[in-house]
Amino acid sequence: MTGEPATERRDPRYGRIDRLTSEELARLMNAADATVPAAVAGAIPQISTAIDAIVTRMRAGGRLIYVGAGTSGRLAVLDAAECPPTFGTDPELVQGVIAGGEPALRRAVEGAEDDTRAGTAAITDREVGELDAVVGVSAGGGAPFVLAALTEAGRRGALTVALTCNPGTPLSRAASHPIEVVVGPELVAGSTRLRAGTAQKLVLNMISTITMVRLGRTHGGAMVEMPVTNTKLAERAVRMVADLTGVSRETARATLEAAGWRVKPAILMAERDLTPDEADTLLQHHGGNLEAAREIP
Repeated sequence: MTGEPATERRDPRYGRIDRLTSEELARLMNAADATVPAAVAGAIPQISTAIDAIVTRMRAGGRLIYVGAGTSGRLAVLDAAECPPTFGTDPELVQGVIAGGEPALRRAVEGAEDDTRAGTAAITDREVGELDAVVGVSAGGGAPFVLAALTEAGRRGALTVALTCNPGTPLSRAASHPIEVVVGPELVAGSTRLRAGTAQKLVLNMISTITMVRLGRTHGGAMVEMPVTNTKLAERAVRMVADLTGVSRETARATLEAAGWRVKPAILMAERDLTPDEADTLLQHHGGNLEAAREIP
């Protein structure tokens, strides 16, 4: 069928998968998956340009809002949900919106992807404005819910980014920053939870992680903004403070306890023999940037 998106086409290489053994099929899938990183690499100029624009908006006080439907929406919500425990962000700073709402995270909601009114409402209800960045995620690039959301976001002056797995889609045309990771037909035709989903997950990882690194929410590859909410994370925090400052684990733990289990002030306290208030003041003076605060005056 002419004009059919690549993600919907049948690939002759996969025409006999029903006759393969489990191992043969696993190897075929693995070989197909191995092509995804190269497709992502080809889109890195688009990805990095979009990230730079997102960082500019967020430094000015804006939010990052993902919008998707189906698998794309679930991946978007997952990426947003991981930001608070990884980078210590307010849940409102990075948001994930899925067509059909929370029920669609567990099972398909009939007609949600086609609901343009709901897509528009997702943007108006969040009072999206000029400081915000909205990323529309759609493997095929034509989900009406996502397209309506991105169109409304653009109308309101927000930065608009499209993440698709087909070239020249309506979503790409609606965005100021289109990202197109063309992975080709799926092993099961149209099942974009496969290679397209993997590609989207990789790019979403890049968007959120690099944005947070650029915003100073990591330090030396460590999650220094991580909230300590359980025993595992407490041990990770102790290791971070000890490794970054050279103090003993015992001293790191005592310093963290004095700092209310906040890693960044604990590092400054351990290095400079500061009180928690003095460490907080130093961080505030440097806009929360630990690297700048650690520099010898």
